Amino acid sequence: MPSLKSTIERLSSLGEVESNPEARRIFLDFRDQLTQGKIRAAEKINGKWVVNVWVKQGILLGFRLGELSQMDDGSTLSFVDKDTFPARHFTVADRVRIVPGGSSIRVGSYVAPGVICMPPMFINVGAYIDEGALVDSHALVGSCAQIGKRVHLSAAAQIGGVLEPVNAAPVIVEDDVLIGGNCGVYEGTVVRARAVLGAGTILTRSTPLYDLVRGEVYKANEDSPLEVPENAVVVPGSRAVKKGAPAGWNLSLYTPVIVKYRDEKTDHRIELENWLR
Repeated sequence: MPSLKSTIERLSSLGEVESNPEARRIFLDFRDQLTQGKIRAAEKINGKWVVNVWVKQGILLGFRLGELSQMDDGSTLSFVDKDTFPARHFTVADRVRIVPGGSSIRVGSYVAPGVICMPPMFINVGAYIDEGALVDSHALVGSCAQIGKRVHLSAAAQIGGVLEPVNAAPVIVEDDVLIGGNCGVYEGTVVRARAVLGAGTILTRSTPLYDLVRGEVYKANEDSPLEVPENAVVVPGSRAVKKGAPAGWNLSLYTPVIVKYRDEKTDHRIELENWLR
């Protein structure tokens, strides 16, 4: 019997699948495993994050198979979306706190026990939210983003989605990271364990990260994304424009800056109240 992986790869390569009943049946099995966290868009193997291309292919297959449908969650919210990715419904047995107020989580995303979702927030298909994470108000977790244990996504934090191209790494936030309010983490950036992003920090592939402590500059390249080191404390900064005519205009460009590495004082300031969980 062919594996789910090989079947998804085969169906994804077909030019016409919309009328194929086998395709929808296979996709629904795939979607259930994705929702349960049995498969994921990326995983850490031997210390290195690896993209599961076939999982992204399966998600895209779902969009091809889906038809627009009127969806009603039974309360005050209604949606019109592809019927292959409806909103998730939770029960007490899931041990996930969904605080009232307009949040939405798509089927095909994994939300582990102990996660707290403050309204309104949104978790997109393919996302993986590990145990004890907090997704605060107006936060977004994009397609295929991987969020570790006990991560705090503060109010209005934006974790970008990377569904296409299928071989591109999604945004990855490892365990015990604090993402401050109004932060944006995009384009496959990796935030290593226990890092802290101060409010308003923006991280992208085109933005260099200046390490004032170690005297280094971190950049993305063709083979790897921008990476924030473990325990780094990052805040918004700026760098002067020194080339061309604008050099005399006293302009500066935004850049994130590592000002320290996490210590006891940092831990005390960002300590989360366990009673909330």
